[in-house]
Amino acid sequence: MEASNNHLVIMAGGIGSRFWPMSTPECPKQFIDVLGCGRTLLQLTADRFKGLCPVENIWVVTSENYAAIVKEQLPEIPESNILKEPCRRNTAPCIAYVSWRIKKNNPRANVVVTPSDHIVMNVPEFQRVVLSALSFTAENDAIVTLGMKPTRPETGFGYIQADLSVASARNKEIFRVDSFKEKPDLETAQKYIRRNNYFWNAGIFIWRVSTIVNAFRVYQPGISKIFENMMDVYGTDGEQTAINREFPLCESISVDYAIMEKVEEIFVVPADFGWSDLGTWGALHEQVGKDIYGNVCIGSDIRLFETRDCIIHTTQEKKVVVQGLNGYIVAEKNNTLLICKLSEEQRIKQFSE
Repeated sequence: MEASNNHLVIMAGGIGSRFWPMSTPECPKQFIDVLGCGRTLLQLTADRFKGLCPVENIWVVTSENYAAIVKEQLPEIPESNILKEPCRRNTAPCIAYVSWRIKKNNPRANVVVTPSDHIVMNVPEFQRVVLSALSFTAENDAIVTLGMKPTRPETGFGYIQADLSVASARNKEIFRVDSFKEKPDLETAQKYIRRNNYFWNAGIFIWRVSTIVNAFRVYQPGISKIFENMMDVYGTDGEQTAINREFPLCESISVDYAIMEKVEEIFVVPADFGWSDLGTWGALHEQVGKDIYGNVCIGSDIRLFETRDCIIHTTQEKKVVVQGLNGYIVAEKNNTLLICKLSEEQRIKQFSE
């Protein structure tokens, strides 16, 4: 496997208001330093692929509204590798666009596609798993997805059902996918946890560009035709104009529905590298190191008294003092302060309106 053929695609077009007041539609969570480590989630995503592919092979697909933020946060990647969607059409058109764009440059490309707003705690293990999957797809006309070993009956994730009876002859860590499962109710999630062949769907995919392009041609000919017909304009001054005209014609559909649930040669690597999609304040509280009272503190000067199981995210304040809270979120950003029960965080969206 030649590293020069390895490409990374980061999907960074989300506009969610999770982690309000830190994140807003103008600057969603992928562009925020959620962990208080000095790097945004987008930057951390690019960081963990260092050494796996050349910087000129890193692509970011985002909204045209966020292109300037991407360039500011990832100045090392070529500006031509920041692909701008004129509107939201879910993950299948996003992946189709960048796949044909990469194919124009390198028909032999071996590609990893990842969301921009997840975290990985064990980066060396993550890199080992990704390299193993890239070696597999370099030699096989197959799609590989990463399945996270579940630690709880989570209802907020989709699941991958794997056939663990026989591993691939070429890689003993890789197994065939039996099916993809929608986000379950609690009872179903508990059933999944009791079995050893169900994994969280992290939305991280590995394939040769020729494999995914052919899959679109077979299973999504309408989307395929749109991007195939633009081959002559990719990499030219006319590319954005053509994309602005044609991209809105795509069906809004996820790559799971469009491709993953239909293809035959699809595999999963069961993995455990401290992954989280950070979909909620509760998920952040679960992942980050806590004090002996279960508190997570992200900020320069936070002092707690008689406080348990809270998350305090106050990076813009000089000193924050909290007394007597149990199970709360305390977060501030740009003159907005949120104090909310962790158990009630589903109501944050209505608070932010």
